[in-house]
Amino acid sequence: MKGFLNMMRRYIAPFKKYLWGSVILNILSAIFNIFSFAMIVPMLRILFRMTDKAYVFTPWNEVWHKPLKEIGNGFMQNVYALLESNIARFGEIKVLLALCIFLIVMTLLKTACYFGSSAVMIPIRTGVVKSLRMKIYDKILSLPLGFFSEEKKGDIIARMSGDVQEVENSVTGSLEMLIKNPILILIYFVALLFISWQMTAFTIIFAPVMIWAMGVIGKNLKRKSLDVQNLWSDVMSQVEETLGGLRVIKAFIAEKKMSSRFDSVTESMRKKSSRVSMRQALAHPVSEFLGTVLITIALFFGGYLILRGHSVIDAPIFLYYMVILYSIINPIKDFSKAGYAIPKGMASMERINKILDAGNNIQEKEDPLPLDGFNDRISFSNVGFRYPDGQKMILDGVSLDIPKGKMIAIVGASGAGKTTLVDLIPRFYDPESGSISVDGKDIRDVRIKDLRNLIGNVNQESILFNDTIFNNIAFGVENATMDRVIEAAKIANAHDFIMEKEGGYDFIIGDRGVKLSGGQRQRISIARAILKNPPILILDEATASLDTESEKIVQEALDRLMSSRTTIAIAHRLSTIRNADEIVVMDEGRIVEKGRHEELLALDGYYRKLNDMQAL
Repeated sequence: MKGFLNMMRRYIAPFKKYLWGSVILNILSAIFNIFSFAMIVPMLRILFRMTDKAYVFTPWNEVWHKPLKEIGNGFMQNVYALLESNIARFGEIKVLLALCIFLIVMTLLKTACYFGSSAVMIPIRTGVVKSLRMKIYDKILSLPLGFFSEEKKGDIIARMSGDVQEVENSVTGSLEMLIKNPILILIYFVALLFISWQMTAFTIIFAPVMIWAMGVIGKNLKRKSLDVQNLWSDVMSQVEETLGGLRVIKAFIAEKKMSSRFDSVTESMRKKSSRVSMRQALAHPVSEFLGTVLITIALFFGGYLILRGHSVIDAPIFLYYMVILYSIINPIKDFSKAGYAIPKGMASMERINKILDAGNNIQEKEDPLPLDGFNDRISFSNVGFRYPDGQKMILDGVSLDIPKGKMIAIVGASGAGKTTLVDLIPRFYDPESGSISVDGKDIRDVRIKDLRNLIGNVNQESILFNDTIFNNIAFGVENATMDRVIEAAKIANAHDFIMEKEGGYDFIIGDRGVKLSGGQRQRISIARAILKNPPILILDEATASLDTESEKIVQEALDRLMSSRTTIAIAHRLSTIRNADEIVVMDEGRIVEKGRHEELLALDGYYRKLNDMQAL
């Protein structure tokens, strides 16, 4: 319950006005409902002429000053007195017609308020869902890359879709019941006390049994629902992996294997879901049975009092009492539904909070230093780094100077720490030890936006979006004009193939640029970097996955991009970085050699070994 109340404060507080509107409309609905049912009593008395008793009208101020248990009788006495005077004046038929019209009006007002109370909850449900999804999405954007190395993409997607939907259905859906049903129960209970406090006192003894039974059914439902949502994440993760690896699955004829894996996880989810659904299905018949038992007990006790002459109410009042008692049972049943729906939703909320409450170790200082440009050098000073889930040092005591305007190449075997080294510069990660500075300012002390504005990236895998070519090139650049985009595309050797596409720069490139070739995707990435016009350029294996012809075209574009910029290039093909101002050779997280191409060959060390291996 504590978690539920925290969620209410966190997400539903902005919608207080709708909550108050729901409260007021539910109160009116319950009052109109009582008055509409109250018309049954005089109707029965008129239709069956059940009494010849003469009623005396008592001033209303005297009625309200009677003892609590006599107010109801006094009120009804006055109603009957007024009815008798009107019957004498207008006749029974006209009074009966008036009562029927009054019943219709009361029912219309009741249903209108009931609809209104439900309608005002819709902005809360939709608003909470939107707020949750936006908070998750914004949190994903703000979290460091290290968080996603420990999480599956399918699991994150499942939390944003299935878990948020479960919160809407279970928690915010139950919110309406939690507002409406206590109001209905309270007002109907007060009405029952006014009608017959003796019968109400006897009947209420059995109500806790009903609540206890529903509590037993809802027991452990949160844990079981959490298991179901975790399995749903596994399903989504496997779907995401399958979509990303279809080429490999088909190439290795592994369709049956993948289908078997998927069948296994969906079967586990089916079994868990069946248990949860079984408990939910059990709730309605149990509450229906217990409600009938409660009605039967009241029916017997009330009938006993009337037949023995011990009751102050007659048959029409008793019938009215039973109608109100039956009306109070439905809210109790709905209230119990919330008792097992909320744990289901809170299980999903726990999974959502794992993202929302995740820590971010890439923090900006409260008063960060400005970084208006790049004027001198980037310096690594004894930098050490390891990933959060690893024991091995990825970088160990790395010191390096990268002067402005120079091209620095970083080479080494896979796993040597090359990509990790350059990922530290834009603060995708922070070093475990040592420091990195730009123009003498520690990058942990400067504004992150200023730092990343200085840097452009072209990676081995071109990261493009399912959008137009124009929007992909202009990505992250505010107020980019078509002329500037075309100019960047021409420098990147991309303009000609773009104009061959249907719609030119308005061509939709598909998911991750699937409608383009590898070389075309890379040239779009280069055009994006050119348009940003950063003083520092990071190339991470930018031509490694291209064929010879595409590599030549892309390399020409890169040469234009690198001119007059500080460039840090990670390369496997040593032929692409022979003209670098300095080549940094890394092995197992350490810098083992530094120098120009000819100097490193003359050392006859690790670089010479790499060069000879590629020359074979």
